[in-house]
Amino acid sequence: MSEATPQPTGAPSHPEHTDASDRRDRSALVSCRLGAETCRDVEQALSREWLETDGRGGFATSTILDCPTRRYHGLLTASLGDDVGRHLFLTRYDTAVVAPGAEPDGSDLRADLGLACYRGGVLAPRADHIVTGFRRAPHPITTFQAGPLQIRREVLMPKGRPVILVRYEVLGAAGPVTLEARPLLACRQVDALRQRHDDLDERVHVDASGFAVRPEPALPEIHFRTGGVDPAAVQFEESPCWYEGIELRADLDRGYDGHEDNWCPGVLRIELHPDAPSVVLAASLDAPIDDPADLWDRVLRLRDSAVRHSAEQVGDAEGTPLSTRARIAATADDFFGVTERGRLGICAGFPWFGEWGRDVFIALPGLTLPRGRLAQCARVLLGALPFLRGGLLPNIYGSDPDDSHYGSVDAALWYARAVGLFADHGGSPEALREQLFPALCAIAEAYGSGQGEVAALGVRPTDDGLFEAGSPELNATWMDAQTHEGPVTPREGVAVELAALYCELLARCAEFAERFDDPTGAARWQARADRAATAFLQRLWLDAPAPAGQFLADRHHRGAPVAEVRPNMVMAAALRLSPLDTAQRLAVVERVERDLLTPRGLRTLAPDDPAYRGVYRGDGYTRDNAYHQGTVWPWPLGFYVEACLRARGAADAPRLRALLDGFAPHLDEAGLDHVSEVFDGDAPHRPGGTIAQAWSSAELLRAWDLLDRAEAATPPASPSPQDPTR
Repeated sequence: MSEATPQPTGAPSHPEHTDASDRRDRSALVSCRLGAETCRDVEQALSREWLETDGRGGFATSTILDCPTRRYHGLLTASLGDDVGRHLFLTRYDTAVVAPGAEPDGSDLRADLGLACYRGGVLAPRADHIVTGFRRAPHPITTFQAGPLQIRREVLMPKGRPVILVRYEVLGAAGPVTLEARPLLACRQVDALRQRHDDLDERVHVDASGFAVRPEPALPEIHFRTGGVDPAAVQFEESPCWYEGIELRADLDRGYDGHEDNWCPGVLRIELHPDAPSVVLAASLDAPIDDPADLWDRVLRLRDSAVRHSAEQVGDAEGTPLSTRARIAATADDFFGVTERGRLGICAGFPWFGEWGRDVFIALPGLTLPRGRLAQCARVLLGALPFLRGGLLPNIYGSDPDDSHYGSVDAALWYARAVGLFADHGGSPEALREQLFPALCAIAEAYGSGQGEVAALGVRPTDDGLFEAGSPELNATWMDAQTHEGPVTPREGVAVELAALYCELLARCAEFAERFDDPTGAARWQARADRAATAFLQRLWLDAPAPAGQFLADRHHRGAPVAEVRPNMVMAAALRLSPLDTAQRLAVVERVERDLLTPRGLRTLAPDDPAYRGVYRGDGYTRDNAYHQGTVWPWPLGFYVEACLRARGAADAPRLRALLDGFAPHLDEAGLDHVSEVFDGDAPHRPGGTIAQAWSSAELLRAWDLLDRAEAATPPASPSPQDPTR
């Protein structure tokens, strides 16, 4: 992805503070602000994390105090190719500003701008007491006040290259000040930890423009450059040392090892003057940055433009806080990345997920179609076709099909749904006719026969036109948590959302065949679709008296429906070509509202179920046992909104908009301007999992778009339960 396709960012709705440096921002939009009260509360500050991505699978992320709490926190994590994976190179700069004679007694003022946690929970140095605020958009900005000095630290990651830019600006100084910056390096796989060892290559290559190091010979060289200041004002002192016992408290809380060491090659000393108060530090892996200050300006212009565009798309006014929707839309491109071989893909979530097929195709429609990105959607759909094997698509993508993991029963079914939505939004007729429709036919034939690759995943046709999948040892669906005891939620049999997706796939094939002048094929596909729909209702529809009521079983297994109340039934109620009629859709919606709906998404199991787990925290075993047993997931809200519109019409839209807009506070509490992966099932629904999850953002964006379309299609005086969303 080139720099011509920048990553926009967003902003919260309620600014907490203003300061002098805010007036220098390029963006006229009021953007994300956290005030001194939040930033100086260490516990609050360390729970708030920012994210920058490079469009190649790399990223930068940390807490707003730049104190690492996870092994994933760092300024320069790069993807070195699908076979090598991500590596974290530069974790942070340990920085300080020294102003001669600036203290009231005439002594030198020293302001440490860092905060780190060391073994035993020791925090040092303590910059938290001088922080005056943090802004997320259009890029992460932290401000400090130390005596007369106003200090600003900004982070920006360009698209298309493994580069990180950090800009420091010092205002209010009466004379020259010195910025000291010590780069701390990990040079390791992103999910590993670095421990001190004496065979690290500590050589530093210094030239007139900067310096470079290559601590690990198997990894790329790291080039450091400065920009925006006279080269004579920059000095590098080679003084290798180790920062030992760095404590990563979030990792420890999650039951993992949480201590590592970082190597520092030396210290940069940069003299700043009142008439030249800023400097840009650049670290890069592919080649040195010739002019870091110029690159900074070019990237920031693109970033500001992208933020404005996201705001304009949803009607946000200049000079007003960005809406919840605009903030999420502005960070949607964070999830897209171009692989080493040029294929456009989607990262499931940051900071630890990669490209997972199921996540890609659930997220793709919402990340593209509401934003008018038809070409982007098509590029992902077409790029996946070489990976289609025997009707399956990868659960985890590698560099090519041979290097990919085909362990997902449903990735191809979610792909088919994405193709259908692409068509509904006016996607390329040529691509649909020549490539995508044939792919859907191949998927449908594979699942209908149960032969070949699908058989390895337990796919086996039933005698009434559906299929079963999975086994007690194999997770068949997105509820895929496992412990040493095996799958937590295996859902073996006819799973409700897989069956509904399959019914829609068959009906879609009939529609496409009719559209592309094949009436015989259309009749054949429609007959299969009708048969499958009949079987769906016979196996999964529950019609019991109160209090059990009418709803969909979560699966059909060993000749009987399993009447667990889970969110998977709302997916069946949402699909345009669902086997359910309007009354049945409404019954599902009402059951979801009774047992599963929360302000942050849908619970994965009803609270009155004995297997319900309302808290998602603790070590891996404990979290995995709660992951799909009550934990709230935001992404099913898109299906809930769609099902509501199909059951009740646009009259329900104001309530649904309020539900979606209610995510505004969350955008300030975990991954800033992003939606977390999961939340506790119990109130107050604390966020957990990844700080930025693709399908969480995507399905909220799709839900807002569905509401727009429903309200535009339905006269306010006569709401209709008919389909206004196509």
